This record gives sequence, C-alpha cells and structure tokens, in this order.
Amino acid sequence: MSDRHDPYVPQDPYAQDPYAQERQGQQGYTYDAYGQPVYHDASQGPYEQSYDRYGQPTAPAAGSYDGYDPYGGQQQHQAQQEYGYDAYGRQQVQQQGYAQQYDPYAPQQQAQQTQQAQQDWIPQQSPRPPYEQPTYAEDPQAAAPAEPAAGPSGRSGASGASGAPDDDYRTEQFSFIEEPDEDSEDVIDWLKFTESRTERREEARRRGRSRIVALSVVLALVVAGGVGYLWWAGKLPGLAGADTGKAAAAGGQKRDVLVVHLRDTKSGNSSTALLVDNETTHKGTTVLLPNSLVIAKDDGSATTLARSVKQDGADATQDSLNTLLGTDVKASWRLDTPYLENLVETVGGITLDTDATVPGAKKGDSPQVKQGRAQDLGGPAAVAYATYQGPRETQTAQLERFGQVMQATLKKVSSDADGATATVKTLLQVLDPPLTEAELGSSLAQRAALAKTGAYRTTLLPVQANGTLSQSATNAVVKDVLGGTVKKDAPDVVARVAVRNASGAAAATGKAQVALLNGGYTFVDDGSAAARVTSQVTYADAKAKEKATEVAKTLGLPAGAVRQGKGAANADITVVLGRDFKG
Repeated sequence: MSDRHDPYVPQDPYAQDPYAQERQGQQGYTYDAYGQPVYHDASQGPYEQSYDRYGQPTAPAAGSYDGYDPYGGQQQHQAQQEYGYDAYGRQQVQQQGYAQQYDPYAPQQQAQQTQQAQQDWIPQQSPRPPYEQPTYAEDPQAAAPAEPAAGPSGRSGASGASGAPDDDYRTEQFSFIEEPDEDSEDVIDWLKFTESRTERREEARRRGRSRIVALSVVLALVVAGGVGYLWWAGKLPGLAGADTGKAAAAGGQKRDVLVVHLRDTKSGNSSTALLVDNETTHKGTTVLLPNSLVIAKDDGSATTLARSVKQDGADATQDSLNTLLGTDVKASWRLDTPYLENLVETVGGITLDTDATVPGAKKGDSPQVKQGRAQDLGGPAAVAYATYQGPRETQTAQLERFGQVMQATLKKVSSDADGATATVKTLLQVLDPPLTEAELGSSLAQRAALAKTGAYRTTLLPVQANGTLSQSATNAVVKDVLGGTVKKDAPDVVARVAVRNASGAAAATGKAQVALLNGGYTFVDDGSAAARVTSQVTYADAKAKEKATEVAKTLGLPAGAVRQGKGAANADITVVLGRDFKG
C-alpha cells in the first residue's frame, strides 16, 4: 500500500482530521470498532460513534458534530446531511435534495493510508499492472477522490499536520508512470539504430569474405584447369603429357600427315620429309626420310625412296609410304627449289644455326652461307643450305639441313589459314592434285602455330644399311610419332636383289626384274653403270651365298659369276648385268 493518496481510490472526507495534531490540546480522540481515531470537541464531551446492524458507522446526531470540514475548513456544510441505505444496503448521504453514493470501504482504506504515512514518510509508488483500471462508483460525484485541503502552512494533508518534511508530494508528480518517457524512446531508437548499423557492417563483412572465398575457389579452378591442360598437351617442362600413357595410345590419336618432296632442279636429287600435326597432343613434327629407304612398288618389287620419287612420281611414292609405315598420308607437296626460294623471300627470310659453310656457286665467289649461330638467310641462301651435302658427308647430313630450313620457314608463315593461303598463292606454284592452295595454306597454318609456341620438332627416321627399318625406328618414330605399324617383311625368306645395268642395253633391267619377281625375290633397281662384258653376283654375308647362287641360276648366269664382296647397301644381293646377260 502506497504512502500517498491514490487518485483512483475514493477518499472519505470524514476518515481523518488533517489538523488533528494541532488540536490535540483542545480536542480528544477515541478509537472506533475498527481501530480508527475519532476526533471530537473535548468541551462537548466524548464523541461516541454508533453502528448499524451491518457494522457500518451511522451519522452523528444533530448538533453532536462540530461541523468541521475535512478540506481545510475553507468550506462549510451548506445543508444538513442525511443518511440512508439503498436497496443493496449501501449507505447514502442526502444533501440538498439528492443522494450521494457512499462507499463503505473508503474510510477503512483511508485510515490505513494515514497510519502508513505516520509510520513511514518515504514516498513510494504502489505498483499496479498496466492493464488494471480503477473502479469508480456509479455516481461520479460520490466516486471522485477527495482532494485534501491545504493546511495552515500551505502544505496538504497530514504532511503539514504531523510535522513531516517540507517535501510536497502530489499525484501529478508521478505521472511519468502512466505516460511514456520520450527520453527512453530516444535511447531505445538509438540502440536499435546502433544495432542495425552494426549488423549491416557484419553482414557486409560476411559478404566480402564470401566473395573472396568464391573468387579464390574460381581462381584455383582456373589455374588447375590451365595446368591440367598444359600437362595433357605435354607443354609443361619436364612432365610428360597424357599422350605418353597407355590411355592415350599412339594409334588412338588424330594426326594430319603431309609429305613434302624437295626437288633440286639443278642436280635432280630429292629430299623427302613428313610434316605431322598431332591434333590430339597439339604437337608437330617433321620426320626426315632418307633416300636409301626401301619401299615396295605396286607390282611388289622393291625400290628406294629416291628412285620412287624420280621415276614413279609423288602419288606412287605416297602409296608406297602408306604401305610401309602403316600411316595415312593425306597429300603430297612437290616443292621444287625455285618455289622454296620464293617461299622464304615471301615470309621475310629465316634465321637459324648453320653447321656448315656453303661455298659460292662459282670458284672464287664468297660463301653463300657461313657457319655460325643465328644466321639470317634469304631465299637463295636458304636453298643452298637445304641442298648442300659435303664431299665426305652422307645424305642424312643434307637431309637434316633441309629439316632446319623447313622448321624455320614454318615459324615465319602466318598461323591464320587465310594468311597462309595468301602466301601459297603468291608462289604461283602448280600443285599436284588433289592438293589445293586452300588445303595447303590451312595445313601450313596449323603447323606454323605449333612452331611459334615451341611445340614443333624435327627428327630423323633411322634406316639400316640395307634400307630397312630397325626396331628402334619402329618404336620411336613410326609408332609414337606417326602412329603406324611397319609392315613385317622377312628379309631372310625373301631376299632383296639390287640390279645394276652395265650391259649397254636399257631393256636388260626390265628383263632381270621380271625374272627375279617370278623367282620370288624382291627387286631393287640400283641404276646403271659403265658397260662391262661379264655379269657379276655379289653377296656381303656368307649366309647369303646359297641364295646368291640361286639368283645367278634364275638370271641365266654361270655359277662362276657368284662371289663374296661389298654390294648395295639396301639389298642382300647385288647383281651387275654385263653383255653376257641374255635375259
């Protein structure tokens, strides 16, 4: 219970006398049945309170109440009050012709508040739930709370009467309980704003971290993909690509093979190379083919690569190479030396490391090509270097120089198909069908792109003295680079016989070829020689003596013509036809 007046609790004007302590010397007081003090005039005798049958106090008799107004004595009773009871037993006061409803519990509540105020002067606010509403009597005048009258000291209620401190506590001073605090709302709004701004900053940081993580993941995937591609393509230094594994077998790769024949118009000699573009591994290779390589002709006879190019032409040579190597050569490009000169001039010259000094065309002229590193060569110098073979050099030395010139030229050709085609058209070269300028230009552009990125190399196909391929050549070049399989010939079963015509009659070579092929031998055309009288059959290996004797019988030659000696490098047995050969 609060020690101050509750504005919502009806007050009893007769519950207490605010100036009771000041009048103690003049008035006496007694207590009623409920322990409440009853003040009266001591001169008139003790005032006795009577109660009705319901335990409620009855109004004093006329003239027994001194007419004291609990509101500070500032107002007097204007009419005599009368008491009665309504139908519910509640006491009513009749004043000036109307009834005022009286709450029988108000005096008791007011007396308890007064006693609490006398014991404890510390003001406290009674807690009340926000949903509790005060209950008023039906009559607004009877239910309205009585305002205590101001005492002589200007203070209200019992505070001034009992000598309490000068603090004047009124109900309106506690209005902050009922009304919202604007400062509190401002603080709440500021806290909400601060919390909202902090949350936005944290969310921005989280989004930033998420973006960084996502970017790092994407970057890692891009790097991993690039490294994987380079590994797969075999472009990482020191690491083998996927094409070297069993999963990427040589036979399952896609290749584009173009054979080119460089023909020297002055000497009539030729040099052959295969330009390979491996579309699976994205690598390019120039495979140099020695002229001593033995290939089979359409009729089954054997011949060398050089003789096939010179006598049978590019198309027949292409078919023989496909049969021997088990590869698929798409087209043949016959490049005569004047066109090579024009090609080098068109691309602006080439630069390479030369391994020999090429002398001038005439005695006393300055060298056409000097030996050294990073030599700049124009068209004529490039042709001179590509066709040069020293006095004591093999044909493979000249073939390797041709390979250097081809790779250096590819680096200068445009990697765009249209640009490379335009370069081919400027040569004004008549190409062998079915090769066209557009096809050749596209093929050169693909190889030029590989040569510019360092994914292009030049290698030599190893050939044995007899013109056949060794096992190392089969594995290192034919299988891995060309993706082919060498046709298995049996030299120990079918002997290779090289025929050199020295009889003076051109028809002698043809007659010998027919006889040997009918006898089951492999014919190798070894050209012609100075005329001689007697024929000769030579074998290098002693194991081939018996076969050499059988060859002599097949050709109609005497047994005395057979002897052991050095013969052709690409044959087991060498026959020199003399005038005694009748065929």
